[in-house]
Amino acid sequence: MSELLNYGRMAETHWREHCPRMVRDLEARGRLVPALLEAQERTLDEMETLMRQFKRQGLSPQQAHDQAWELVREKYLLLPPEQPT
Repeated sequence: MSELLNYGRMAETHWREHCPRMVRDLEARGRLVPALLEAQERTLDEMETLMRQFKRQGLSPQQAHDQAWELVREKYLLLPPEQPT
């Protein structure tokens, strides 16, 4: 995948607001877009795996999606805010 989709754009917005030092560092090294693409891809991959598991456990597709989102969103996209320096 080589373009930012909703998850990648969500991550960029969140990172710029809550992790500005990380964003500046990634931009300075030319790594911001690759990092966003990686976060997006990892989110999609992990959510797909979890949703399959949850569906096998009897959850509806929407329930499976919502549960997977709850578990994955803060791992790659909605990172904790940076501490002030």
